[in-house]
Amino acid sequence: MPLLTRMVGTPLAIDIGPGAVKGLAPLLADRRISSGGDVAVVVGPGQGEALAAELESSLENADVHRVDSGSVEEATELSRELRNDFHDAVVGIGGGRTLDVAKYAAGLAGLPMVAVATSLAHDGIASPVASLELSGRKGSYGVQMPVAVVVDLDLVKSSEPGMRRSGIGDVVSNLSAIDDWRLAERERGEEVDGVAVTFARVAAMAVLHRTDGIEDEEFLIALAEALVLSGLAMATAGSSRPCSGGDHEILHAIDHLFPGTAWHGELAGAASLFVSHLRGDARLAEEIDKCLRRHTLPRLPRELGLSEDQFAEAVHYAPRTRPDRFTLLEHLNLGEREVRERVRAYVEAFDR
Repeated sequence: MPLLTRMVGTPLAIDIGPGAVKGLAPLLADRRISSGGDVAVVVGPGQGEALAAELESSLENADVHRVDSGSVEEATELSRELRNDFHDAVVGIGGGRTLDVAKYAAGLAGLPMVAVATSLAHDGIASPVASLELSGRKGSYGVQMPVAVVVDLDLVKSSEPGMRRSGIGDVVSNLSAIDDWRLAERERGEEVDGVAVTFARVAAMAVLHRTDGIEDEEFLIALAEALVLSGLAMATAGSSRPCSGGDHEILHAIDHLFPGTAWHGELAGAASLFVSHLRGDARLAEEIDKCLRRHTLPRLPRELGLSEDQFAEAVHYAPRTRPDRFTLLEHLNLGEREVRERVRAYVEAFDR
């Protein structure tokens, strides 16, 4: 009998809506993740600590662990603490940095992890990837995807507007990442996973043409679902390939060379626009440009806090951030002068 289907891993539960965090304890019990609430709650600065206090009555057996730096060293130390006590699972509450530390530590401790997102800044909510700093440099590390994902829209609405906009840029960048994956297929014979591509493309298209915005509940639901779908795309592919191409190489280069300039998703959106223009895909570049404009996201180097020369330096450096990945940047293999010329042409095309 031939194998006609395959298994695709997903979280046991995904709960997106206003007040969703109030259902955390019943979710843990109903899904047999932790019937008695014996969990380690990992929180970061900001909303996480206040939430942990609110959940104290419903998760009486929970231990609270506070994290801050978002580093591999911090996550490793947290895993040691987790192994010193009995826990059914790890519950990460917060933004991307806190969730990534919780995911990495839970993996080292051999525990399932539940993600409770308080913002929609990037697609790490449900992804099998943790972005952490090691020796001052940010890197991506493979981890187990969360067994459950909770997105409380009341908390999301109280997050910084820039963080909500950031998620838009990150999910839209899937489109240029998919193009880079297809390029690697044509030029290098790299295998492309069509199911992962479908998840990633549907996620991007779910927000690309919407005319509502970050103050609207329906839009936030669509954005949250899109970010979760991006995580599923990466889990299906077994790598970040469907959601990370030359655009993410550029953002990682900016993070390394000029740290602290903009949110992850803001960098991803602008870099995706640049890569689409560099590819000569006028239709996609125009669609991405309209989306970024509609949601007042950065599009040009100066809007990211960079000069044209700094942006060009990051583009030239970008292939070094992922030497194992083939994208348009590796394919063109532009020299420094050529990169500056392409960046100038990009700014002239969209500075309007």
